[in-house]
Amino acid sequence: MLQSLLAEGRPLLADGATGTNLFAMGLTSGGSPELWNADHPDRTQSLHQAFVAAGADIILTNSFGANRRRLMLHGLEARARELNRLAARIARKVAEAAGRPVVVAGSVGPTGDLLVPLGPLSEEEAIEVFAEQIEGLREGGADVAWIETMSAGEEIRAAARAAAKCGMPFTITASFDTAGRTMMGVAPTAFGALVEGFDPPPIAYGANCGVGASDLLAGILAMSAGKTPVAPGAALIAKANAGVPQWHGSQIHYCGTPELMEAYARLAVDCGALIVGGCCGNTAAHVAAMRRGLDAHKAGSRPDLEAIVAALGPLVAPPAVEAAGRMRRRELA
Repeated sequence: MLQSLLAEGRPLLADGATGTNLFAMGLTSGGSPELWNADHPDRTQSLHQAFVAAGADIILTNSFGANRRRLMLHGLEARARELNRLAARIARKVAEAAGRPVVVAGSVGPTGDLLVPLGPLSEEEAIEVFAEQIEGLREGGADVAWIETMSAGEEIRAAARAAAKCGMPFTITASFDTAGRTMMGVAPTAFGALVEGFDPPPIAYGANCGVGASDLLAGILAMSAGKTPVAPGAALIAKANAGVPQWHGSQIHYCGTPELMEAYARLAVDCGALIVGGCCGNTAAHVAAMRRGLDAHKAGSRPDLEAIVAALGPLVAPPAVEAAGRMRRRELA
């Protein structure tokens, strides 16, 4: 379904945050969001429904941390396939009742482990971990494996190989939050080159989470630089946080208003994204604002970093300083 919607050529709207919204609905610190698929399916369903009502074309399942390695933290590793299947079924129910095409994207986050030689997990073991999760999502009715918030090239490759092993179309996004790179040092251009070489290739790839919306669009600019307008098979994804995360006492607050996210959605399309959505801190109100931005958008010229910063605020994690003291430019080619 995602391929068909992309072929129409219009920007698609993905949903907002899962975790931060579930905390607002009663999830406690240290609890497993994925267990809510079994214990509180009505709450998970209501979040999906709110996003669809706000205009989302794509909803992500409540399964970001539902792989065996992450579920070990809660003693739930034996229920990995079950919880993913339930997550997809809940989202599928909402999608089928929407009265319009809504894609169910099976959220697949990192394992939480480093891969060898830096950590204990081999790439083949990682493939099996991801395959178990993706099989559960497929059984529950997910349309696509939505691999997200990745940082290491080896783990990105393992997740893509797992999706291929399961016969699932897939997308991949990375989080660029450390001097314009992922936590493991992958730059946007290197990430794009990596995923474009996969066989089969992803339906779409891009960036999510990270820090502020300006930083995320800087990554999208880097990935789209020098390219002709993206074809459906190589669509770019931009899924930014609702502004910059800030600590208010013991609570994280996201400063981005719905108006900021509306402006971000328009800029994301001008940067080359065909799938635009929100990550941490984005509520249904933010998603509705992005819907307005996309619906009213008229194609503009490709913005530069200066224009993005003027509209959305300064970069939070600017490029690293070189030894000579000069600021290294982001890789835009």
